[in-house]
Amino acid sequence: MTRLVPTAALLLPLLAGCATTTAQRPAVSRAIPVALPTPGLEAVMGQDAAHLTRTFGAPDADVREGSARKLQFSSAICILDAYLYPSAGQSEPRVTWLDARQRDGSSIDRASCVAALNRRTGGR
Repeated sequence: MTRLVPTAALLLPLLAGCATTTAQRPAVSRAIPVALPTPGLEAVMGQDAAHLTRTFGAPDADVREGSARKLQFSSAICILDAYLYPSAGQSEPRVTWLDARQRDGSSIDRASCVAALNRRTGGR
């Protein structure tokens, strides 16, 4: 009997691995990011550098890092940073993100800043 107890104790982990459960794993749904249009930004998002220059005039800063580019435009009200990145099937990098801030660095709505820049240039 003493000899059976250690052998049975060794078999318990093996038997535990054979146990089955009837519980089903819940289906996992994955969210697919969708770029929703932001009112007031549709004239800027997805545009190339030439379009931005025609719209806002010459940028106050033009920074390139690898294939990425940042164009900065400013008005008396705000500063807008437009980030352009290349994408498959397009010859020129396009605006994929915008940052906006007031001249003192505080927050401002991006669409409001785009409108202020359009007023500065007369909406070319």
